[in-house]
Amino acid sequence: MTLFQLVLRAIARGLQDRPRMNRFVAGGRLWQRNDVWMTFSAKKRLDDQAPVVTVKRRFDPAESLDEMIEGTLGRLREGRSDKKSTSDLEMGALLRLPPFVIRAVMWLVHRIDQLGLLPNAMIEPDPLFTSAFIANLGSVGLEAAYHHLWERGNCPIFCVVGRIHPGADGRRRIVLKWTFDERTEDGFYAARALDLVRERLENPEKL
Repeated sequence: MTLFQLVLRAIARGLQDRPRMNRFVAGGRLWQRNDVWMTFSAKKRLDDQAPVVTVKRRFDPAESLDEMIEGTLGRLREGRSDKKSTSDLEMGALLRLPPFVIRAVMWLVHRIDQLGLLPNAMIEPDPLFTSAFIANLGSVGLEAAYHHLWERGNCPIFCVVGRIHPGADGRRRIVLKWTFDERTEDGFYAARALDLVRERLENPEKL
């Protein structure tokens, strides 16, 4: 069990307990997401040439902590394998087209998404259609930093996890930095959600 896995668990629980944080804006309308989906990234190997893989997973409110960890590790092992994901296959096919065709296809996909007509077969495997994206910069020894939100997809929350700092009292400390689409909910409701995440990380027996 790693601290990053506990961060994933705490955020998932926060989104489940504060469902108005699990909203997104598309086509000028506010939508409530049915499930908690989270995406995180990892290097296939710790070297300069290794690609970054993205893992997207549904977090079931009924699953235990052990089940969540095993499910997350399973998706990570799959992402680090040589097996091509649906998104990899789609992107590989798209990049073989001329640039002007790529721009036209991306505009069309964006427009269909804005109308709420994008099929679930395209949404579910896409890592940018997610409740929150979590990046662990601490895994490569870096401090947390703010990350922009994407225009593509419907991810309203981006969290960056910094490196672990040992405390004088024996407790480990990390900084989480958040980027948030404030159109989905007001700051008071969001602050209470952050309180829940922090409380659970400081008292992991509640996870």
